[in-house]
Amino acid sequence: MQALARVVTMELPHAALALIVAAAATLSVAGSSLAYDPLDPNGNITIKWDVLSWTPDGYVVTVTINNFQTYRQIMAPGWTVGWTWAKREVIWSMVGAQATEQGDCSKFKANLPHSCKRTPAVVDLLPGVPYNQQIANCCRGGVVSAYGQDPSGAVSSFQVSVGQAGTTNRTVKVPKNFTLLGPGPGYTCGPAKVVPSTVFLTADHRRKTQALMTWNVTCTYSQHLASKYPTCCVSFSSFYNDTIVPCAKCACGCEHKTCARSEPDSKRLMSASGKSSAHAVTAVRGHVNRQSAAPLLQCTTHMCPVRVHWHVKLNYHDYWRAKVTVTNFNYRTNYTGWTLVAQHPNLDNITEVFSFDYKPVVSYGSINDTALFYGMKFFNDQLMEAGPYGNVQSEVLMRKDASTFTFRQGWAFPRKIYFNGDE
Repeated sequence: MQALARVVTMELPHAALALIVAAAATLSVAGSSLAYDPLDPNGNITIKWDVLSWTPDGYVVTVTINNFQTYRQIMAPGWTVGWTWAKREVIWSMVGAQATEQGDCSKFKANLPHSCKRTPAVVDLLPGVPYNQQIANCCRGGVVSAYGQDPSGAVSSFQVSVGQAGTTNRTVKVPKNFTLLGPGPGYTCGPAKVVPSTVFLTADHRRKTQALMTWNVTCTYSQHLASKYPTCCVSFSSFYNDTIVPCAKCACGCEHKTCARSEPDSKRLMSASGKSSAHAVTAVRGHVNRQSAAPLLQCTTHMCPVRVHWHVKLNYHDYWRAKVTVTNFNYRTNYTGWTLVAQHPNLDNITEVFSFDYKPVVSYGSINDTALFYGMKFFNDQLMEAGPYGNVQSEVLMRKDASTFTFRQGWAFPRKIYFNGDE
């Protein structure tokens, strides 16, 4: 990490320092086994099915995926939604998405369905598809923004024409066993529940229409299900001490991970990802498939794809300043639309944030100790893959509360850090 200065032993007893080191090692573990997130207690993804019309052998339904998570997005390559049909339904056609497999449609002699799979898996269409294949909020490659970052981008929709199904509210059978990949594992979906029909407002806002039938599915995220190991780690430093508290060794697990040693001064321009880069890889441990989507990490002691560094930079009479740097060690991943959440008791007194956008996260009443940071559009909202440009950084200026402020006992360091929703 660039310009890592000095950390935390002046005014900091050895026991407290050991506590911070332990926190750095376990920051991603605490509470990760549960789907409940104390900083986002109401965060979930809902999949809503609105039956719009009946057909001779089924119905046309609009499926809407709403991401109500404050700071957890769905990155590329995007979501995959699956379910099991209750009867022998087929998908005649789709708009705004497609099933990944057609399945066995051999019993159909004339028109072939789009998919005959009893357990279809559906993915979003890519940007730029013809207009006759699009509906509103589709065709973003499955990328869905976090609600706290971009509410307008936190929704995705597609339309399905279902055949061999019921044609009334009494004969339609709700699908079951819903699954959501976003893009990897981590989400658990509950059963579909029939709810009051959705009411729509026409374009002129003078008439209301209503879905013929609506059911909802709620999916919640568990970091423990998503990954056996943490996906990020946190290090600390400070202007008043020469010591850096680094990420713990193997903080994100070391076994069975392919990594590459880099040499910035090398004249070789091909990185391990197969792309032209001034940050050449001179040695690779393990077998590397250049076309693979599996992570290829820069060799580090912590072996984490992402590191967040919190540096206490300056101490004024009435204010203090912290520098936050996020570094990407993955040669195969660009984190587009990334989010960073920090919990710290003085974040209720933020005066200015440089280089990042910022929103407070108020989870409980008036307690405002959590901040959501994310990149500025078209400036630093993409955290590039490992290499010389694989970092984003900003500084945060906070006003001191004279009744509580102290640098003792590690007070200047955050209690929790989340990157892209993972602690």
